[in-house]
Amino acid sequence: MGPTTPESRPAPVVVRRNERAPMQYRRFGRTNRALSVITLGGMRYHDGWSEPRHDVHPEMFDECRDSVERALDAGINHIETAYGYGKSEHCLGRVLEELKVPRERYFFMTKGSPMTGEATHRMLEEQLKALRLDHIDLYGWHGINSRARFEAAMQKGGPVEVLKRYQEQGVIGNVGFSTHANVRITSEAIASGLFDFVNLHYYYFYQRNWGAILLANAHDMGVFIISPNDKGGQLFKPPPLLGQLTAPLSPIAFNARFCLRTPLVHTLSFGMHRPEHFEQMRGVFPVSVPLTRAEQEILLRLDQRMSVDPLSQYEGHELEGDPSGINIAEVLRFRRMLKCYDMLEFGKYRYNMFSPDSDWFGGEFATSANLAKLDLSRVPPDIPLKEMLAEAHEAFFVPKVEG
Repeated sequence: MGPTTPESRPAPVVVRRNERAPMQYRRFGRTNRALSVITLGGMRYHDGWSEPRHDVHPEMFDECRDSVERALDAGINHIETAYGYGKSEHCLGRVLEELKVPRERYFFMTKGSPMTGEATHRMLEEQLKALRLDHIDLYGWHGINSRARFEAAMQKGGPVEVLKRYQEQGVIGNVGFSTHANVRITSEAIASGLFDFVNLHYYYFYQRNWGAILLANAHDMGVFIISPNDKGGQLFKPPPLLGQLTAPLSPIAFNARFCLRTPLVHTLSFGMHRPEHFEQMRGVFPVSVPLTRAEQEILLRLDQRMSVDPLSQYEGHELEGDPSGINIAEVLRFRRMLKCYDMLEFGKYRYNMFSPDSDWFGGEFATSANLAKLDLSRVPPDIPLKEMLAEAHEAFFVPKVEG
């Protein structure tokens, strides 16, 4: 008998759970788990952030319980949360135990961002206790958002090494990471070969991570899209223009179909916590690969809106690290969404989250003082960058009220 070659090896067995129509399922990369293309996200339940973490408000519990039941009935088989989501792990642990949901009916993902090996051990034990689980299917290091956090996660004897030990013991099924970083850092983490999946941002209104998705596919990694309805444009309260452009689909349904138009994207996190959210989700199906002709017509309408303000086509990604400290590419993106799609409220929401010291959403405001520090030598000659950034600041900045 000759040597075994990749072509002659048997195909991996894909684990399937809770499958029912019209939900659709995709192999989550080399984890070999068939995840529902919609994940139930656990971040947005009532009173989820107050202290103490273990004290779950009755309304939060009821909301979570109802959402879990609806999700499972809809064929969702993947539930996701994080240590950083306040009371969420404690609430989900209680709900799953009270509902007596068989463990083989769902896959569970949680995340954490401990900065040392010892802290990883402590946090993981705390999470298992809160979740009332003896194993976690998918564990993500939460927020490889900067070079410093990447190096902390990957240090010898550090968090990822400890997570891998838990994986060897069967307490964790697969180790991945989530990221809000630039494509360079995200790609380095993917190329490390240490991770089985990646959680990242990718939507119609933010396509910058397409290269990272291609790289993840080359490494046979699962690809999980973070918050397509909220971070993807607050699509649950769209301006009238956006609703007209995506009709007859809702903006939520079109954006989901856009993300899932490629088999390289495996699941989208929907933070559903009210009955109407599940009605919105049903509008996503059926998902077509590639887009249908009607969906391509919607895509064309959206793309053509860029002609309203041709300057909006300039993205400014090459200006990362500008001495002004302004997150130029993101500010220009918010400006584009305003000028072409009337998305003022989303711009205000995200712009006012900028913080110069944040690893999650770093950047200075485009004030006159910061605009004076711009390095205009790298800006194309026909782009009035300073004026564009000043226009965005004027539109989006909301001064904080003291006291």
